[in-house]
Amino acid sequence: MPIIHITSLSDPGVEVFSSLTEAQLCDKRLSDEGIFIAESGKVINVALDAGCKPLSMLSEEKRLKGSTAQVVERMGDIPIYVGSRELLNGLTGYPLTKGVLCAMRRPELPSVGEVLKDAHLIVVIDSVTNTTNIGAIFRSVVALGVDAVLLTRTTCDPLNRRAVRVSMGTVFQAPWTWLDAPVGSLHEYGFKTAAMALTDQSIPLDDPILKTTDRLALIMGTEGDGLSRETISEADYVVRIPMKHNVDSLNVAAAAAVAFWELRRF
Repeated sequence: MPIIHITSLSDPGVEVFSSLTEAQLCDKRLSDEGIFIAESGKVINVALDAGCKPLSMLSEEKRLKGSTAQVVERMGDIPIYVGSRELLNGLTGYPLTKGVLCAMRRPELPSVGEVLKDAHLIVVIDSVTNTTNIGAIFRSVVALGVDAVLLTRTTCDPLNRRAVRVSMGTVFQAPWTWLDAPVGSLHEYGFKTAAMALTDQSIPLDDPILKTTDRLALIMGTEGDGLSRETISEADYVVRIPMKHNVDSLNVAAAAAVAFWELRRF
């Protein structure tokens, strides 16, 4: 593979790492379905295992023979840009996690029907815009056996650089796609919907009916505004997490982990 030593973040070929915004990376004019950035050798390996195609890599020089060596062996003939630690720190103002970045082609997403084909417990993420929360939710999805993830278009991109990093690569292991139809459309696939919200009609998370529902879609919203009244009113169940000391809500990523554990199917 071609090793290209760089002395500036403005050198040709490095702009994908140093100057393109997340929106520009998604631009299909750059590379078919667009580009995302994976950070750290472990995350890059998970992405490669999932079939993601690498386009170029940027690494600290010392890591080519260290912790990144296995990743380098899998890169084929793509360009690998190499610079000093000080130079790479200029990307963020602080040391990069594990000192390696890889630009990869965004995978083609499956249809909703394909994602739901063999699923029994799924989560619908509605209007959650914090990338850290998205990454953390995906990590809980994979760890706690949720079968698939659907996201509304008002939710941030799971392949955002920070979301990918926080997820530790689990965004490449969980089946997911965008949901462009109303949440009620999941009834067509045999799912009952459960909106996580505080209302007078909310049932506790440990209500037996939730575990005995064969195909259940758990709907999670942002912790600030929560789910819309329309989404809540159209849900088959409205669900709350029982809490003490007048605490009425948790961070959405924490709430998701609690809900996934309680409703686990293993």
